[in-house]
Amino acid sequence: MQNAILKFEKLLNESVLYFPTISTDKLEERKPGKWSKKEILGHLTDSAIHNLVRFTEINYVEKPYKHRPYSQLDLVNLNQYQIMDIDELTQLWFVLNKQIIRLMKSVDKEALDYKIVLSDASVIDLKFLMTDYVEHLEHHINQIKS
Repeated sequence: MQNAILKFEKLLNESVLYFPTISTDKLEERKPGKWSKKEILGHLTDSAIHNLVRFTEINYVEKPYKHRPYSQLDLVNLNQYQIMDIDELTQLWFVLNKQIIRLMKSVDKEALDYKIVLSDASVIDLKFLMTDYVEHLEHHINQIKS
């Protein structure tokens, strides 16, 4: 878990400085059927919101925790990330993720084994969900940087 947290902190601290330096044209450019870089950052913000709730709720709700999916496309459109100021969007994303890091650093070792039932009925644990969150974040940050 410690390696995932260190990777997460590095990604967060590098990206918060980098995103606002990308030109508006590059940030808002859309390719057919794809999100713009701004919308990808918006998606990461939505992901942070939902995972912050998941990582918190699992500690006090009935077990096994039932993972609730969300409509990624609808949220990106409804939240209008494409027209949001990049500094504001970056700060929103950054602060949510700083809180997730705080949670990850303080989670009980036994809580990492809490079971989570996905919508397809497969079962994972909190440790997997947290480390997968960091991998997901890295994947999309690489898309923004490309």
